[in-house]
Amino acid sequence: MAIVSYLGGTYRTFDELPAVGSLAPDVSLVNTSLQDVSLANFMGKRKLLNIFISIDRPICAKSVIKFDKFSEGHDDIVMLAVSYDLPFAHRRFQEEHDLKNVIGLSAIRHAGFGENYGVQIVEGPLAGMFARAIVVLDEHNTVVHIEQIEDIRTEPNYGAAFKSLGVSVEED
Repeated sequence: MAIVSYLGGTYRTFDELPAVGSLAPDVSLVNTSLQDVSLANFMGKRKLLNIFISIDRPICAKSVIKFDKFSEGHDDIVMLAVSYDLPFAHRRFQEEHDLKNVIGLSAIRHAGFGENYGVQIVEGPLAGMFARAIVVLDEHNTVVHIEQIEDIRTEPNYGAAFKSLGVSVEED
């Protein structure tokens, strides 16, 4: 299990993130068109899973916007924003911010993502939600990079995530 902090408290997650070099657990999530999707929907592309509590939290929202911007011009990379938010919230956010490269995915219909990826918070005020994490997969769904973000109010290391994809980004 991982330990994450929020507002001065520390809380456990269900497990650890998938190990680098392992095959990523398959997922069943819901996109903004209310369709079920899995990793097979993105086969042949590299994937960055930006996992977070809610699209309506400022730091989570900021990360989605930055990943959208950084992925411009990289058609072989899929940006997946994963949370328990309803698909409608993901769609609203994408439209409000004119996001072109991020695919919002909700775990609302299918249990198991939080446990399979080790990000489900199991205690405290955020129990049941996802801890902030980044999981990067190659085109064959092998895990090439992970980042468990200890303080969920902190942004991920964008540069490290994109470096694992062979892409450099300039952070502002």
